[in-house]
Amino acid sequence: MGKIRLALLDMNNNHINQGMKNILEISEVFRNKADFDVDITCFDVRYKNELPDFHDFDIFISSGGPGTPHREGYAWEQRYADFLDNIWNHNLHNKDKKFLFLICHSFQLAGIHWKLGNICKRKSYSFGVMPIHKTEDGKREFLFQNLPDPFYAVDSRAFQFIEPDDERMQKLGMKIVAKEKVRPHIHLERAVMAIRFSEEIFGTQFHPEADPEGMMENLKDTKNKEAMIENFGMEKYLETVDRMDDPDKIVLTQSQILPRFLNHAAQHILKNETSLC
Repeated sequence: MGKIRLALLDMNNNHINQGMKNILEISEVFRNKADFDVDITCFDVRYKNELPDFHDFDIFISSGGPGTPHREGYAWEQRYADFLDNIWNHNLHNKDKKFLFLICHSFQLAGIHWKLGNICKRKSYSFGVMPIHKTEDGKREFLFQNLPDPFYAVDSRAFQFIEPDDERMQKLGMKIVAKEKVRPHIHLERAVMAIRFSEEIFGTQFHPEADPEGMMENLKDTKNKEAMIENFGMEKYLETVDRMDDPDKIVLTQSQILPRFLNHAAQHILKNETSLC
């Protein structure tokens, strides 16, 4: 029996957030269902300047979080940039791969670090259950395999990833696999919502970890409620709240993307360990 070492990177900067709770719950379900040992360790990156030694873990999930993804001069920022490069370079030169999932704030940090496009502030804060559209590459993405097109996910962000540098992404072997909804009445570029950075690294601008309970808890925040009403209107807001538990919306997304990522990563790691024995 092998062992999987899972590191959870908390990017919330000491703010109360449902995301880490959901990520931990998904990770614990993964551990409880596994027929191998799973160690889970949490790191408070922004508030305590904690970062894992990438050599010591197999899988990393880096959370969303508040505030700007652009550098403000904190010590953790360079350490996080080095962490991203260490995993990327390790995977280029080693058979034992490291797997990384980047969510929202972490996704934006990676986009800035690898110079993939324009990560800028939105005109207004976005919050709600949004349709996510697959690109042509996204239709072949195995993490989306059991999701419809569009599928639905929680969107909670003040920043956006637009104007991707297609030439640089192609050079690095990265693929955009999802974008935000088409808004023909608004003359703004559609934001990038998910990227397959490499075979081992994946990221989403949306929150694949979110569940109805956490969503309802977030809606108690006046800013979130007002943002959702601004985006959808009061009628759509009430309808969304009423349909929060729909099995084909965020419940389905939560059951698919992160669990499939964890299972795929674990099987790859354990298979590689067996082949090296």
